Amino acid sequence: MNSVNKTLYIPLYGKAYVSKRGIILDDKKAEEIWEAEGFALKGKSKSKWLACYMGARAAVFDEWVKKQAANVQDAVVIHIGCGMDSRVLRVGPIKQKWYDVDFAEVIEERKRYYPESANYQMIAADVRDGNWLTSVSEKQCAIVVMEGVSMYLTSKELNELTENLCAHFEQLVFLMDCYTVLAAKLSKYKNPINDVGVTAVYGTNHPELFQHGGFVYVKEHTMTPQKYIDELNGIEKYIFAKLYAGSFSKKLYRLFEYKKG
Repeated sequence: MNSVNKTLYIPLYGKAYVSKRGIILDDKKAEEIWEAEGFALKGKSKSKWLACYMGARAAVFDEWVKKQAANVQDAVVIHIGCGMDSRVLRVGPIKQKWYDVDFAEVIEERKRYYPESANYQMIAADVRDGNWLTSVSEKQCAIVVMEGVSMYLTSKELNELTENLCAHFEQLVFLMDCYTVLAAKLSKYKNPINDVGVTAVYGTNHPELFQHGGFVYVKEHTMTPQKYIDELNGIEKYIFAKLYAGSFSKKLYRLFEYKKG
């Protein structure tokens, strides 16, 4: 895998770590894949604090998808940059058809662990190329999540992606996490993704900049709800709250919701 694709092992480890501890996220599939793949993370990328953060972030995305799926039962779900994530299992069962999207070499690996079905399909594609949406026959409404992806896209590429989604679907809701400009600058010197060879990332301070036409910014979400912090033990809770849930964390990393229609 190239360096960007290798970043998928960082959240995979995080989800496997918290699941094995019995906190934040129940993800037996992550445990299974991590045990089988044995990818050698090093340095900050294997920090227990980052692992808990990855678990909490995933849980927040899961909850949002469940809520949207309950509200819009005729929508399809699209997970952009799915990596080896088992969100389709953690959220399910739901009535909606589900598409997991990632680069071809990632999907090739993913198919070793996830069987496709009538309601679950994987799309091998670079989402910067709008042609990938021809694999999605549904056009009415979509629930789209993009976790851990936006920082690898320029503002132009991100706008083109959401414009393509809006051109394809009559209605959609969209959730993505973003680095701030400060985080993108600091990432050159201190970021767990450096441990798998990634140095070029992008950030934004203004979620409104990605609005266009009927695609509008709705609100910001927290990636570290107190209920997940409370699942940690003693001093862990205090340290995690300082590192990943305080005001400094918000200066680096944000979670934005958008919609069309």
